[in-house]
Amino acid sequence: MSRQPRTQNVTTDAGEARITWVPASAPRGVLAVSHGAGGGIEARDLKALADALPGQGVTVALVEQPWRVAGKKVAPAPKTLDTGWRGLWPALAAPGLPVIAGGRSAGARVACRTATELGAAAVLALGFPLHPPGKPEKSRADELLGTGVPTLVVQGGNDPFGKPGEFPPGSYTLAEVPHGDHGFAVPKRSGLTEEQAMGILTRAVTGWLTSLG
Repeated sequence: MSRQPRTQNVTTDAGEARITWVPASAPRGVLAVSHGAGGGIEARDLKALADALPGQGVTVALVEQPWRVAGKKVAPAPKTLDTGWRGLWPALAAPGLPVIAGGRSAGARVACRTATELGAAAVLALGFPLHPPGKPEKSRADELLGTGVPTLVVQGGNDPFGKPGEFPPGSYTLAEVPHGDHGFAVPKRSGLTEEQAMGILTRAVTGWLTSLG
């Protein structure tokens, strides 16, 4: 059985951040995931992973960026988000296990941009915002294609920030949550429940993590 979650505050150059550790009893790796620009670690996908992965031997570190810890409602510029993530990394790596860098939306972009520099074992991008809604010409594909490590994108089938079919060819793996929006919510008419949608997501992630060895 996994142990109880614990929180750890970490001082970074962008302010004080917070990690909620959800530990596996005999971990083989750490999945560090941060939130998006408009929400926190209570997001349904992050909660689902924190529930599912410790039982599979992966400790989950739910990361709250300094702006969120400070109670602000709007995320700062990408450069500041990267600074916060860099400052957190020594704490994430402290257990001495491989660290998979991850996040949802803006957090996914941070993980992609910094993976090689920080020595991440892999990247998990949840709801990668390929472009702003309605502006496919403003692509952020270069961030995704430049991770330099094994990368899994889990994308909602109806994500206005980029549907699965819009993603360019690359060396990453792409998994789809059918009918899901940017936060992986599924409409009732889809025939999928939220629990089923999260099951699709967690199975995709656990299968990919197993394939990493």
